[in-house]
Amino acid sequence: GKVACTVFTGGCNFRCPFCQNSDLVISPALTPTIAGEEIFGFLRKRRGLLDAICISGGEPLLQPDIAEFIMRCREMGYLVKLDTNGSFPDLLQRLIDAKLLNYIAMDIKTAPERYSVLTGVRNIDIGPVLASVDIIRNSGVEHEFRTTVVNELHSPADFERIGQWLKGEERYFLQLFVDSGALIGTGLSPASEGKMREYLSIVQKYIPTAKLRGI
Repeated sequence: GKVACTVFTGGCNFRCPFCQNSDLVISPALTPTIAGEEIFGFLRKRRGLLDAICISGGEPLLQPDIAEFIMRCREMGYLVKLDTNGSFPDLLQRLIDAKLLNYIAMDIKTAPERYSVLTGVRNIDIGPVLASVDIIRNSGVEHEFRTTVVNELHSPADFERIGQWLKGEERYFLQLFVDSGALIGTGLSPASEGKMREYLSIVQKYIPTAKLRGI
């Protein structure tokens, strides 16, 4: 494992009802911010104590200066993990080609056919998400895919389809949904442990190394 700090970026192009950082997604301008130079000052002081930086959100690839930010982190000797929803495959490819990323974690919201429901975006173009999955799988960069499981939003059929989609992957996690108290949607709850294990057994037909997270 690595000792890491996490930087959260504001703004997202999705409106997932189960999002735990809704303040960052809906009202990023109202969220307290830390200037980039302040972050770099923090990182300079912690050289030798921290190994890595996790960049999360929101959707980090929405930030216009994200490549420059990551480059500066790497120049300071830090490893970089990127969390992404997969909406921006071209930028993702550029970051990979520039060898700026050490680890990529991509959220798989649900089966491709149901992305509009889970992302809150009507008539979503799933093409960029499919492209990002292919880019990550062929990148040579360490990575994982993960799905946050919500009792009211997921079904066995979703995980059958996800398993087929990601067949042969090494790292896929089913994450237990936790209500942060600041969700975009209402009336949502975690899946039971029994359901989580049922979904895991479905996925493991295609991804034998799939695991549960949060249980």
